[in-house]
Amino acid sequence: QVQLVESGGGLVQAGGSLRLSCAASGSIFSINALGWYRQAPGKQRELVANIIGSSNTNYADSVKGRFTISRDNAKNTWNLQMNSLKPEDTAVYYCNAYIMVTIRPPPQSYWGQGTQVTVSS
Repeated sequence: QVQLVESGGGLVQAGGSLRLSCAASGSIFSINALGWYRQAPGKQRELVANIIGSSNTNYADSVKGRFTISRDNAKNTWNLQMNSLKPEDTAVYYCNAYIMVTIRPPPQSYWGQGTQVTVSS
């Protein structure tokens, strides 16, 4: 059984910073892709940033230059450093990963429980 556990959300003033972390545990053969999504009230869940394969990194246009995704392969963890936060960044943030639990594909999608990020103006 694979679990993703997030940490690091909270309340911050506009212009501030937060760092989200996600840790994957369980029977993991490989993590093929990982990332962060967010969902604001009344809106659809959207991609914030992800890493596909070893180094193909993507960011939503709205966070480019402000957010940085990073990973620690040895620990099966990844982070989202969020700087220059804006009120419109307020949302529940979810980590996601496509994980193979055995050598046989395809990888399966797993989600964390979500962590609230609130940016006050």
